[in-house]
Order: sequence, then structure tokens, then C-alpha cells
Amino acid sequence: MSYQKFKADYLFDGYQLLNHHHVLITDDHGKVIEIVDEENAVEDIQQFNGILSPGFINCHCHLELSHMKGLIPEKTGLVDFVFSIVTQRHFPEEEILDAIAIAEDEMINNGIVAVGDICNNTLTIKQKSRRKLAYYNFIEVSGWLPQIAKERFERSKTYYDAFSSLPASYSQFSFAPHAPYSVSNELWNLMQPYFQNKTTAIHNQETNFEDDLFISGTGDFIRMYDKMKIDHSFFQPTGKSSIQSYANKLANAKQVIFVHNTFTGNNDIEFLISQQYNQQFFYCLCVNANTYIENAFPPISLFQNHDCNLVIGTDSLASNWSLSILDEIKTIKQHCPNISEAEILRWATINGARALQMDDILGSFEKNKTPGIVLIENVAQGKINSTATIKKIA
Repeated sequence: MSYQKFKADYLFDGYQLLNHHHVLITDDHGKVIEIVDEENAVEDIQQFNGILSPGFINCHCHLELSHMKGLIPEKTGLVDFVFSIVTQRHFPEEEILDAIAIAEDEMINNGIVAVGDICNNTLTIKQKSRRKLAYYNFIEVSGWLPQIAKERFERSKTYYDAFSSLPASYSQFSFAPHAPYSVSNELWNLMQPYFQNKTTAIHNQETNFEDDLFISGTGDFIRMYDKMKIDHSFFQPTGKSSIQSYANKLANAKQVIFVHNTFTGNNDIEFLISQQYNQQFFYCLCVNANTYIENAFPPISLFQNHDCNLVIGTDSLASNWSLSILDEIKTIKQHCPNISEAEILRWATINGARALQMDDILGSFEKNKTPGIVLIENVAQGKINSTATIKKIA
């Protein structure tokens, strides 16, 4: 067996940032053998400038919306953004499939090795069957009216069954409720048995008026229902915040990814901690999408103060300028410059792999894993700033 040896100014192993005296050794297929001191690596070491890291994990994407790049104006607010998605997403299938392939290549070129992808149809299956990236396919379910719950669930179940045909080594799947403001209790009840031992995901507290709906039955979602001619007279406010109103419905899931969390509060996090659910919670940051849609930013320091499991996503090209985890890292660093490189790279690698239940093969340079290798270049003294670029090494 032959070996590959990699050395750079810094080596991030998935947990900590190691100095230039460390060498990563893999086999020819990218499987990690070990990390050794430079003096024990002998010769034939490939030398790079920058930070070597495991491949990135994109925990939230809508690959099927790639054809909508640039179609929706920035900073419309969530209600008008959602309305635009619903009314403008229908394009010729060939255009959609071409955009999906191009978007996947963009992610690969940006060092992404696995994706948590939202699926409202089966249009991404053809591309995913080529096994260029690993996917956790979240079959999204929505339906606000109780009377359509069975119909909506059965439609989503056909997609669920279709995704089950993809190779298990590169593709997992589960149901994912779209958002608390778009899923009726009846639809929740149909989904819940399928959460067992799975990871699920939900768009959470993306706006400041999501809580208004659940606390008092007011806010801009009422305008959305009226605009889309959806009856909301049946809805009874809970008097609690959004996440406190629905979190117990996710109790069967092994892991839950709360996505966006732009307006999640201290009381919400403390509530989830106090419940002591027998599961792991992950909070997915999609900061460029938050800026694109609402010009808002999630309370990252609040999550840090509570030692929350943070992961990173790109959202879709309908709500972002690129599908790049490095671009998300740059934006986070601009807003929160005191976050260390080791911490933010953990969010992009091992945390994401754990959230998608892929940490047995991805996320870190641990023995026998094949996490991919990326090089973050143009870093000054190991700091990731606006000039940083990324390159796939293996």
C-alpha cells in the first residue's frame, strides 16, 4: 500500500488547530492512517501554504431551487420571499436539472463533502445517484390546513420511498417538517412515527413575528395566510414561543437540526436544555441567507454561552449568492471576530458530520475515516478573513 503525506502551515484535525510540525498520512483512497510529527513522516511530504482541513459539511441546502439564483430580490422579508418561492419555482425540468448539476459542482469546488438537503420533489435524485457528494435527504412536509394533512403526507411519502432507493452509503433520508407555521397538528401526527433514530430538520424562528403567531395569533404570517388564501381561523395560539410550542413533537428523532434561529431567545434555549430530551439538538447558521432575506443575524454569542451544538448551512441559491461554507465562515467572522478558527471549523466539519449521522466517515482526520481534504489559502497567521480561498486537495 502506498501513502500520501500532507503538511501545511496549520492542520485542523476536526477538533483543534495543529501547527506546521504535524503531517497527515492517508492511503491512496483518502482514508486516514494517522497524524504524526514531521520528524516521523520521513519523506515525500506534500507541502501547502494555509490550513488543511477535513471536507466541509453543508447542513442546510435546497439544491432543487438552484435554478432560482438571482430571481428573488434581496431583503424582501420572509413572507414575500416564501410567496415568491411558491409562485415562481416552476421552470422546465431540463433547466432545473442543469442548475442542480451546476450547483452540486459549485459545492464540490468549495470543499463540501456532505449536504443536508431539503427535498420537496424527486428532481435531485438523478444527480445524487452519481454519488459525487454524500447527502442526508430531508423530505420536507408542509400543509397548514388540517383537512389536507393526509393528502400532503401521502404525497411526501411517495418522495420518501423514492429517495430510499439511493445507495445507503452515500444517502440517508427522513421526513422534515417545513416550519411550525406551515404544519398542522394532524400532519405532525402522521410524521412523528418516522422520526425514530433519524435526524430531522425544521426552519425555526427565522423571523421576529414567528413567535407572535404562537403567542398571540398576530404578526405578518397572518398576512401570508391571507395573501395565499389559506384559512387560519382554526389556529389556537399556545401563549408560548414558537419553538416551545412544537419542540415536544420532535421527541422521537435522534437528532434535530433547528435551521436559521435568527430570533431564538435565551428562554428558548434554556427551555430546550431543561426538557432533557433524549436526543441531540443542533442549531444551523445560514447567515448569508438571513442577510439576503431579512438583513438579520442570529445571536451566535447566545448559542456559544450555552455550549450549543452549532453547524453551518448555505440555504439555497434562491436566497444566497453562493453555495460556499467558507463564505458563511467569512461572514460569521466579520460579525464575530473573536470566534477562534478551531471553533468555527468544528461547526463546519465534525459538528455537521454528527448532525447528519455521518461522523463515522466524515468530519475529522481520525483513523479509517475518509473525510476529504481541503486547503484554506490566503490566511494570515492562521486567521480566516475576507481574502481566504479554498481548494479541494483530496
